[in-house]
Amino acid sequence: MIAQHFPALQVVVPLMAAPLCVLLRNARLAWAMALAVSWAMVFVAGSLLARVLQEGVISYALGSWEPPWGIEYRIDPLNAFVLVLVSLVGALVISYSRESVDHEVRREQHYLFYAAYLLCLAGLLGIAITGDAFNVFVFLEISSLSTYVLIALGRDRRALTASYQYLIMGTIGATFIVIGVGLLYLMTGTLNMHDLSQRLPAVEHTRPVLAALAFLTVGISLKLALFPLHLWLPNAYAFAPSMVTAFLAATATKVAVYLLLRFFFTVFGAPLVLGEMPLPEILLALSLAAMFAMSIVAIFQDDVKRMLAYSSVAQIGYITLGVSTGTAAGLTGTVVHLFNHGITKGALFLLLGCMAMGMKRVTLQHMRGIGRIMPVTTFGVVIGGLGLIGVPLTAGFVSKWYLVLGALERGWWWVAVLILASSLLAVVYVWRIVEAAYFKPPGEQVARLREAPLSMLVPAWAMIAATVYFGVDTRFTAGVAARVAELLLGGFR
Repeated sequence: MIAQHFPALQVVVPLMAAPLCVLLRNARLAWAMALAVSWAMVFVAGSLLARVLQEGVISYALGSWEPPWGIEYRIDPLNAFVLVLVSLVGALVISYSRESVDHEVRREQHYLFYAAYLLCLAGLLGIAITGDAFNVFVFLEISSLSTYVLIALGRDRRALTASYQYLIMGTIGATFIVIGVGLLYLMTGTLNMHDLSQRLPAVEHTRPVLAALAFLTVGISLKLALFPLHLWLPNAYAFAPSMVTAFLAATATKVAVYLLLRFFFTVFGAPLVLGEMPLPEILLALSLAAMFAMSIVAIFQDDVKRMLAYSSVAQIGYITLGVSTGTAAGLTGTVVHLFNHGITKGALFLLLGCMAMGMKRVTLQHMRGIGRIMPVTTFGVVIGGLGLIGVPLTAGFVSKWYLVLGALERGWWWVAVLILASSLLAVVYVWRIVEAAYFKPPGEQVARLREAPLSMLVPAWAMIAATVYFGVDTRFTAGVAARVAELLLGGFR
């Protein structure tokens, strides 16, 4: 049955579709192919998640070479959950993209744009699904190289600078990761991550293994934009085409978080990472610094895309905070926020893309009175903003609830207070958007605008609707996340 080969198809289909887009050299056909492939990947990812939750871990050996000698795709609830997020966001973003790309990317480059998107999608899905540590690096490079191209294709000349800055930082991160993987291979003789977890306990206190943990932590932290290794992110988000910004904000950093969880808890194990190393204390300090420093920086931004970019760094702080607690509730909050922030921030950047159709830059000054001219788009931004704050009945509230529970479980009442205090900072920068949109008279730029086409509004509002739905019905997100947290901790307390 073809369903048995879904793990391979999850990566192979978008990977093969990318060069076909180049051969077609036609913007419409390339978009149609990217759209069909993206929605097919949603079906594949959903099927894999349902199968994993019902049957347990799926091991798929490529080329019939049994692991650990051959390359293995290994799917458990954690990466199946991430596969659903990446493929679903990709499908909604590509559904949205046609009008937006027409406006923000030169016509003769459209087919190349969609080819790069498919490569990025294949890379991100490959990172999540592979059970081979070196293949993680390979797929990381596929997704990173295509991301540099996607950012650089923006019409704004500053997109080239942002892409180059990301290239430098991304290359350093990838170098650290491959050094860490090399050290693990040196000490164990295997690259299979499940096999690594079996062999590492015998050598886990040796210097090469501890150095590997350090290299992998720093390298992955660069990729996920953990404060203060986030310098590439604000410009990349601000100057990339709107569709690219939404896709990266919702998926790329979230896949990097998955990678951190995979190495910390599956490869090295919770007893070493949480019990013997000072990583929880380091992550706690950096997470709190991100939550407050980046939220304060966001408050003083006039460019709304930059504001939400700094907000993303702050939200990544919440995600890593859950890891630092080392509790089931905290890890549940991490995994839930990985999903919830992805859909919320993706929706916000898509809606900003709707506004960008009529103005060169989406700034607070240019947004004055836009709530009267583009009411549907602006109301969606308000709901997404409430999700960032963590207002009840939004997905963001569920995430922060579990993070507070995780902090209280450790007896860190002061961390729970800081989580609530940092959420008040989000109120300030969200209010600045609301104030400009609804309480200021329309400017000249806004007067010329009109509501975005349905082809853009429907995907964006689908993600906004998901933000509300998953804030009310938490059976899927919190249910899977709780199961993932128990598996990752493996009895460690």
